[in-house]
Amino acid sequence: MSNPIVRRAPRGTDLTCKGWLQEAAYRMLLNNLDPEVAEDPEHLIVYGGTGKAARNPECLEAILAALRELEADETLLVQSGKPVGIARTHADAPRVMIANSNLVPRWATWEHFHELEAAGLMMYGQMTAGSWIYIGTQGILQGTYETLVAAARQDLGKDDLAGTLTVSGGLGGMSGAQPLAAVMAGGVYLGAEVDPARLARRAASRRPRYLDEVIVDLDAAIDRALAARTASQALSIGWCGNIVTLLQRLLERGVTPDLLTDQTSAHDELNGYVPDGLPFEEALCLRMADPAAYCAASFRTMADHVRAMRALQQRGAVTFDYGNNLRAKALDGGFLRPEEIRGADGHWLYPGFVPAYVRPLFCQGKGPFRWAALSGDPADIAETDRIILELFPDNAPLANWIRKAGEMIPFQGLPARICWLGYGERHLAGLAFNRAVAEGRLKAPIVIGRDHLDCGSVASPNRETEAMRDGSDAVADWPLLNLMLATASGASWVSFHHGGGVGMGYSLHAGQVVVADGTPAAAARLERVLTNDPLMGVLRHSDAGYPAALDCARRTGVRIPLADR
Repeated sequence: MSNPIVRRAPRGTDLTCKGWLQEAAYRMLLNNLDPEVAEDPEHLIVYGGTGKAARNPECLEAILAALRELEADETLLVQSGKPVGIARTHADAPRVMIANSNLVPRWATWEHFHELEAAGLMMYGQMTAGSWIYIGTQGILQGTYETLVAAARQDLGKDDLAGTLTVSGGLGGMSGAQPLAAVMAGGVYLGAEVDPARLARRAASRRPRYLDEVIVDLDAAIDRALAARTASQALSIGWCGNIVTLLQRLLERGVTPDLLTDQTSAHDELNGYVPDGLPFEEALCLRMADPAAYCAASFRTMADHVRAMRALQQRGAVTFDYGNNLRAKALDGGFLRPEEIRGADGHWLYPGFVPAYVRPLFCQGKGPFRWAALSGDPADIAETDRIILELFPDNAPLANWIRKAGEMIPFQGLPARICWLGYGERHLAGLAFNRAVAEGRLKAPIVIGRDHLDCGSVASPNRETEAMRDGSDAVADWPLLNLMLATASGASWVSFHHGGGVGMGYSLHAGQVVVADGTPAAAARLERVLTNDPLMGVLRHSDAGYPAALDCARRTGVRIPLADR
């Protein structure tokens, strides 16, 4: 058997492509597939079960070749991971435009998607896998940290998680952020992961680790977590097994966690979620041999999963959905009755994390702003950290995060950072980074993007747009407006995906990336893109009638034609 190809982004200042905008896309695509970053780089899978960076190896090589030859006034078109054409555009147009997994609504099902995928016509792009701006587990880490701290303040009456126990499932590309986030907030984390390789990967990460301890015996793991909670020790513990087994054991022992959530890959009942009752390897064999039986087993487990979470919630655990669509998928499977998870008013019996904790930030245009150092030098990220602290000296939570991140977060692939910045802030950071490149304080350009999970870029009724004030949860005009505005503003590459985070049929979302290469032209693009992108969050939530968003719009001079009539 031949050794798998190991892909890593180039480092330094020597260009592989004809300009830094093309080079940024080239490096970030390869960074998505770096073994330090991707879950299964051999099969081009970055995270989230089947979230891919390119459709197949031939398409990947063709994309890379096209980027190497792409001129500064051309745009590469990528359809579900396949390069399909190069168009003459202009210097401020995106160098790459990407569309992933988009299906006409009536056909937007996993069944039809899998038919197309098997025919080689489509791939699943998740959110940042197929848009080439994934930065490893750090990409969701601050959002997880902020959510856990918000839950502590709002529901536990505490400033942090000291003396508390958080329980969850999954230790993959997204869920793997939870143990470190809980520890950064001062709490104890106990999580279940069915895949021993994922568990080992988290435990083996460079210190400070994403996972402190792996305990084989379930009762011993629970006992260790309870002792650490009593001692107010910050500690993360992983146990290899199904989350449903863990939750049922907590119920049997009368143990109630303080916070309870889940980040297993429930959005995909076939290639993501793993049913209970089978050893992991046997479950994978069933997945291949009898997909229908596997899906039925997954749906049965999802129903038990939701019932266990509800039972712990009724015992006092603060319980919330963390965006994996477990509640809806359990209903879809037919093994859970609607009244077990929905109230008489139709609302979920435990909320999603966005309406519970994050929406006030979205109303201010705040969301997961991220950047990577194309030089590959960690010193460049240290310099950008200093720039952020200088730009926003009065933002104590931001300063706390930047300092903690610098001390505690190991880089995966190209050095990168994330922080939540809002309308009126992101463009200041982008312009400052651009000046630092021009002045030589940064060794190479900085690539700036964000998660698709942002304030104004997603229509996802079971996650980002769950329980909107005006009932507009499923209105998908907003991510399309976001995509068009980012394109018109001069983003370096843009993307539009279907299904990321929650599965086919449940979401539409847009992404944008812009490059700070130190030039005046980049400064103009950065100011437009990084002003208008978070503006969409203010507009989206103002239109839905949120007072905080309307107040933000008034304070910052946002023009809304009907606002004052």
